[in-house]
Amino acid sequence: MPGGFRAKAFAGEVVPFSVVAFREGHDRIGAHVRLAAPDGTTSLHRLTPMQDGSDRWRADIALDAQGTWHYRFEAFADDFATWAHAASIKIAAGVDVAVMAALGAELLARAAADTHRPTKQRAALKTLAARLDEADAADALAVATDPELAALFADRPLMSLSAETSEQTIVVERASAGVGAWYEFFPRSEGARRNRDGTVTSGTFRTAAKHLARVADMGFDVLYLPPIHPIGRTHRKGPNNTLNAGPADPGSPWAIGAAEGGHDAVHPDLGTLADFRAFVRQARKAGIEVALDLALQASPDHPWVAEHPEWFTTLPDGTIAYAENPPKKYQDIYPLNFDGDPDGLREEVLRVVTHWIAQGVKIFRVDNPHTKPLQFWEWLIAKVTAADPDVVFLAEAFTRPAPLRGLAAVGFQQSYTYFAWRNTKRELEEFLTGLATETADYLRPNLFVNTPDILTEYLQFGGRAAYKVRAAIAATAAPTYGVYAGYELFENVARPGSEENIDNEKYEYKLRDFAAAEAAGDSLAPYLRRLNEIRRTHPALRQLRNLSVHWSDDDGILVYSKHLDGAFTPDGESDTVIVVANVDPHSVRETTVHLDTRVWDVEPGEPFDVEDLVTGETWTWSDHDYVRLDAFAEPVHILHVKARK
Repeated sequence: MPGGFRAKAFAGEVVPFSVVAFREGHDRIGAHVRLAAPDGTTSLHRLTPMQDGSDRWRADIALDAQGTWHYRFEAFADDFATWAHAASIKIAAGVDVAVMAALGAELLARAAADTHRPTKQRAALKTLAARLDEADAADALAVATDPELAALFADRPLMSLSAETSEQTIVVERASAGVGAWYEFFPRSEGARRNRDGTVTSGTFRTAAKHLARVADMGFDVLYLPPIHPIGRTHRKGPNNTLNAGPADPGSPWAIGAAEGGHDAVHPDLGTLADFRAFVRQARKAGIEVALDLALQASPDHPWVAEHPEWFTTLPDGTIAYAENPPKKYQDIYPLNFDGDPDGLREEVLRVVTHWIAQGVKIFRVDNPHTKPLQFWEWLIAKVTAADPDVVFLAEAFTRPAPLRGLAAVGFQQSYTYFAWRNTKRELEEFLTGLATETADYLRPNLFVNTPDILTEYLQFGGRAAYKVRAAIAATAAPTYGVYAGYELFENVARPGSEENIDNEKYEYKLRDFAAAEAAGDSLAPYLRRLNEIRRTHPALRQLRNLSVHWSDDDGILVYSKHLDGAFTPDGESDTVIVVANVDPHSVRETTVHLDTRVWDVEPGEPFDVEDLVTGETWTWSDHDYVRLDAFAEPVHILHVKARK
């Protein structure tokens, strides 16, 4: 772990425990990991040596209980394995046959004296020891190479010269900290209506509640709301971040604070605090959890500005510095400065977060956390989760790799990533492999396909195929992903020179008719619905670390699989999903894909059956297979490997 921070997992995650262990000479060793669950229950898990010459040992273990787990690795001289290895070589060569037989008899007699072994096993070992005392070369060799005897000692080895590591911990958080399908909408747009004079009447929590069924029907289980607080009037922004807001323009929700209140208040247009609590309850009944935006900034009208000017940056001319992200300027927002009164400011933020937890919110999407001190986030998250371990923080940190990873290391349960800008086959192979391996111990990616601020060139110019491709990869490559409302309507009108949506919803109401679009067959909602059904049905897709990249002969065809061994699935059956995606949304591609079928325990060359979980088509595949992917029809295969009868 970076910086000594603890590793973390989510309930139900299959975690690889691995350690490097070796000794001098040729004698054999074994290793295991001793686990202590949060309730104090201990278990011992045998590690398997990796077959790559790295001296690394590994065991995959599902951690199903929330809380802090303790573990340590233990290595030992494996006396039986050492004897069996040496005996199988020497006896076969006719060298020291009697000596090897005698040594084996001594080991078996020692094992038979172990009162912790079952009585029948002890008796059998005693008999076998006596047999070895009088064995000829063939009989002794049969004992040394007996697979059943080897399995018996693998289960309960003869150990000596043991060593162990120091105890370490891994924090297991609730399942929703690592698994979820997120949907973002602005409550002021849900149920908003246009008046005869052209103005728009804001939607409310009550009108937005009528759209919960639509979100639930698509299979999303987390609903993220941008800030719901009063919006400042000073320097209020008009459409597309312009400076000429009219009296009917609602302003940016991220310009938080007005005479009506600040971060602990609800915008009067949306309703009351009681209305918000009712909205949260209705969402919960629909199977949806509400996530709230935590944006630590203020409009010039926020009560904090007058009451705590030390929480902001004052320029030499006496004015307060507004937010900038060159070339963007946000004159309607003052960023917080944690240097003037760090203790007072952090206590106020804790009060705000605690206030919304009391309203039923357990998930916070944090805006621009990389612009605040890491030490502050470490303190806040530890303080909040100590009181309520179910609280989840998502870092919206589009920044350099080091701060992005640093935020995850200090406690953020989830993080936005660079997924939106990884579009080619090579980029995605490297990126997805890194998420599943390099940072998986502490960084959980939430693969949002778009946001109000992010409409990439790939989506702007890729057409409908691009929307399918990105959604399919996001939904299958990581256990957590998200979409922003309008994605299902293929909203892709470019804003020249910008990755933001034109007529950005940050600065105005959006009136959308989702039902009419779906009725007309002009919506991606059915595809999103199917993706979420697939995610619920296939437990392999609810794991992060089990992604394997495979190969194709085409630079536009990405291939990867997610495999989960049957030992970790509810029905005891292994689950394997193969994704083959045409990442060029403007083409029809034909190629051969090459699969390492050993990942799902199929020997190379052996046939197996696959079913396309989107179209229902079935094929018989092996390790080399022809595919044709039409970007204008179905650009992605999502294939389930079916068990052969």
